[in-house]
Amino acid sequence: MLNQVTLIGRLTHDPVVKTIDEGKKVSDIQIAVQRAFKNMEGLYETDFISCSLWQGSAEIIENYCKKGSMIAIRGRLQTKKVELSNEKTVSFLELVGERVIHLSSTFKNAPSCPEEDA
Repeated sequence: MLNQVTLIGRLTHDPVVKTIDEGKKVSDIQIAVQRAFKNMEGLYETDFISCSLWQGSAEIIENYCKKGSMIAIRGRLQTKKVELSNEKTVSFLELVGERVIHLSSTFKNAPSCPEEDA
């Protein structure tokens, strides 16, 4: 079986790194990915994809990218479950980034994020 995804898009907000249990660092970002085809009205639609970056990848994206930066992310899809206050659980897919490449011309000298065990 294979679970590998590559997306190219723009950051919808400035990345922020949080430190969680056991000192691990994570940055929860969202990228806007334009579809490759036009809809019935002749417009390109955009999907907003949630992504989690861990450790070194999180630090690098915080230091070298900002809202609007174009990046490529390779990673895997994973189901995330959130419990609501009314005892219901909602599941959704998120991309766990394993490699990030900066595509914005402003950040051409930025290091690529190394492969991570996320």
